Amino acid sequence: MFLFSVIVASIVLAGASSVEQGRNLKPGDTLPPLKGAFLTGRDAFLPEASRGKIALLALGFTYDSRIAVESWCERFAREFKDRNEVTFFEIPVIGGVSRLGKWFIDSGMRKGTPKDKQENVITVYGSAEDWKRHVGFKNPKAAYLIVLDAEGLIRWQHSGLFEENKCRELAEFVRNLLSQKNAAILMNRSSSSALRTSAESGFGNKLRMLE
Repeated sequence: MFLFSVIVASIVLAGASSVEQGRNLKPGDTLPPLKGAFLTGRDAFLPEASRGKIALLALGFTYDSRIAVESWCERFAREFKDRNEVTFFEIPVIGGVSRLGKWFIDSGMRKGTPKDKQENVITVYGSAEDWKRHVGFKNPKAAYLIVLDAEGLIRWQHSGLFEENKCRELAEFVRNLLSQKNAAILMNRSSSSALRTSAESGFGNKLRMLE
């Protein structure tokens, strides 16, 4: 998906500086509220938009980061195309004077993104400095990856260009999360069934005592 490729190279996205607000995120943290817009035009709020699913977030802060963001997400989407409980979001975080080109940027990205993938792209205008701080921004060409579990907790992080070995590690990690999630669902169902059986048995015993 060429979500950034339609943006002219002369438009500079978020700069390379950081601010003191915010802090570096780490596994176990709840994702801070991230507000943007899907390419369909709907408002997007994370982690709410991914609640109940395992989600890969790929943040990019510069025009040059588009290659890494697209590569990671395209491979991830192929890996989990048959799993409805897994999703992903490409997230260009746009700051500085580029915010003035919001209409042009969004329009160009919509034209370059298939309609069925437009709700996998969230554009964020503003808060670029805070999010750079959150992800430890260093390399302007890198994608900054975050895996959220179904509850919105950060479970895995990485930054960099696309790497085959790291992609396999990511896929294996997500599969393990899916296994844990499915095991928890089965356990909850088993516990609920046992409670119902116990309650029904107790009610039956009371009826027999009244006979």
